[in-house]
Amino acid sequence: MPQPFQLAACAEMLWLDKPIDWRAARLTEMGFGVGLWNWPAWDLVKLERVGANYTIMNGYLQGRLADDEGADMLLQSARETAQIGKRLGVDRLNLHGTGLGDGGIPIWQHDVVTGNMWLKARDTLHRICELADEEKVVFTLENLNLVDHPGCPFGSTEDALALVSSVNHPRLRINLDLYHTQIGEGDLIRWCEKCLPWIGEVQLADNPGRCEPGTGEINFAAIARALNEMGYRGPVGMEAFAVSDSETALEAFRTAFAI
Repeated sequence: MPQPFQLAACAEMLWLDKPIDWRAARLTEMGFGVGLWNWPAWDLVKLERVGANYTIMNGYLQGRLADDEGADMLLQSARETAQIGKRLGVDRLNLHGTGLGDGGIPIWQHDVVTGNMWLKARDTLHRICELADEEKVVFTLENLNLVDHPGCPFGSTEDALALVSSVNHPRLRINLDLYHTQIGEGDLIRWCEKCLPWIGEVQLADNPGRCEPGTGEINFAAIARALNEMGYRGPVGMEAFAVSDSETALEAFRTAFAI
């Protein structure tokens, strides 16, 4: 039976001793799409030459959703990044509730997210959609867990869904990261069902450890069956480290999502 999902993997978490263009080329040879994080760190000319299907990339370098200064910074940064995304043919440009610093720690942390912050975040995302229409690109908002990313506003699956569904624009989708959902909320299949109309990409890693399927507690075969049965046909990206070697990890991922 044909694979119902477009499988992809984050190149920055695999073959850590190899150049990034080599990693992108090897993923392409193995039949995977390629996810990227931090585009300024890489030689874009070499990445262009690979001819990979770049499924997702960090969609901004600085900025925040919920305050005036941060929103202006975010829009400026997202516009610049959109040009890089179009140059590489990236399918989706990824956003978070605030900028992430060293180790993924939010640059601005909040114990309480106020009503005014919610309204500002929604307004900022409407502006992002206007930019997306102008540039003909798609942005995603990713959920994050508060263990790895403490104090990140709008980080929960529930918050990401609330914002994206309230904006309800075809160029703004959810990057539903099931690794983060497992730590933050659990109940993964029901969250897939709730988010389904707005999902742009499903990402995953097993928990604990953030490694490939089969190394932790998550039943990925059941999730694959459920996604297939609910009609999801979009990309599924492994954003995980390899316990042993990268190719073994990728084959474990492919096996877990074989229907």
